[in-house]
Amino acid sequence: MERLRKKDAEEGRVETPLTDAQRAAIADARSLYASKIAEAEILHKSTTAGIFDPAQLEELAENHRRDIARINDDEERAIAKIRLKTKD
Repeated sequence: MERLRKKDAEEGRVETPLTDAQRAAIADARSLYASKIAEAEILHKSTTAGIFDPAQLEELAENHRRDIARINDDEERAIAKIRLKTKD
């Protein structure tokens, strides 16, 4: 870990601690996106409950994976945006 910190310092990266407001905003964002993932899981299960065609199930599963990946990407972008905000 120390070696990584030294490497970051040599490359000019500065580690700034998060403010309490940033921590709270990140926690809110994680909670929001966790609820979106839970909602997507519930919708996926309810949609696939009555389907027995393997091809159709595979298509729905692929769409579900894509939706989950999009939600995770959105969450990462939201958290990165919060981390970049300057201290007020």
